Amino acid sequence: MWTSLRALPRTVWLIGLISLVNDSASEMLYPLIPLYLSSVLMAGPRTLGLIEGIAEATASLLKLFSGAVVDRTQRAKPWIVFGYGLAGVGRPLVALVTSWPGLLLLRFADRVGKGLRTSPRDALLAASAGPERRGLAFGLHRAMDNAGAVIGPLMAAALLASGVALQDVFVWSIVPAALCLALALGLQEPAQRPIAVRKPFDWRLRDMPLAFRRYLVVVALFTLGNSSNMFLLLRARELGLPQAQVPLLWAGVSAVAMVLSTPLSALSDRFGRMRLLLGGYTAYAAVYAALGLLTRVGPGLFVVFAAYGVFLAATEGVEKALVADLAPVDGQGTAFGWFNLTAGLMLLPASVVFGAVYQSAGPGAAFAFSGGCALLAAALLVGWVRPAMPAR
Repeated sequence: MWTSLRALPRTVWLIGLISLVNDSASEMLYPLIPLYLSSVLMAGPRTLGLIEGIAEATASLLKLFSGAVVDRTQRAKPWIVFGYGLAGVGRPLVALVTSWPGLLLLRFADRVGKGLRTSPRDALLAASAGPERRGLAFGLHRAMDNAGAVIGPLMAAALLASGVALQDVFVWSIVPAALCLALALGLQEPAQRPIAVRKPFDWRLRDMPLAFRRYLVVVALFTLGNSSNMFLLLRARELGLPQAQVPLLWAGVSAVAMVLSTPLSALSDRFGRMRLLLGGYTAYAAVYAALGLLTRVGPGLFVVFAAYGVFLAATEGVEKALVADLAPVDGQGTAFGWFNLTAGLMLLPASVVFGAVYQSAGPGAAFAFSGGCALLAAALLVGWVRPAMPAR
């Protein structure tokens, strides 16, 4: 595998490095937002679900737009640069927020930046790596992204331990954001890209294969049960985990995903994407069931969060590699746009429903609902999507 990694194009490695730096900024703040919302802005789980759902769902519309534009213009770099720049400007401003609507606005700006860059970045990554190395390339990207997710929480924990105020931690995110933007400016478009075809945009997806359309339905169902990860951190805090250890716990999840993303995604190049996704969805259901049943902090909590890292490693890169497998060659950007749009739009009902059930019926019911969605999605992958897939 090391030989194959060294043979990957420069663009694949640079995209991974950009994601590493960006996530070191993003994930430095991510575990702190539930704490900031509850301790400073005095808002509860329902508000958290509303903020995350609206920000993610609205930004997802831009993922489809930017993906379709990439297919027409064959230019991905401008969207990537602008997307990272917008997110980098908005994060430090969280320190100035005094009410939850202000936090919603800045989270929205951060997710708009993500919406503008994600589909072009994924299309550029797929175009830079051949079909036989897609799993490896997307796995490497996810590994480096998760490396940033390890560095970020550790930075947050170090700043908090040194006496830096919670609000001031947000200001420090401007340093990795500036570095990320400088790296994005160094990206290069592939020398050869498919010829852009000027065809009308089809909202009915009739220009996409049947297997891809069915796969989007499965993604929507799974995402309905995959609410914001902030609820996992909120649950850990409620079980008694000290505030200073919350970033460290999330860093542990990202460390597991960082180590396993590349080898697990590379396995999908040999043994098929479906097997990895089935295993990942099943692991997700088990993790959520356990979180609903736990009653206090103990070794079991850390095992469950480590298992969640395994789920991330087995699915994040493989899901996107499967999109590239199923999409037409001249429609990669649009296909990634549909994939990101579907997953993002479902985050609104997912986070709102999860937050409402969590607050009204308790964590057990909320986590059970999410696990059930994952198991049903796994069943549809086997019985509905796989029969429509072309033979490899």
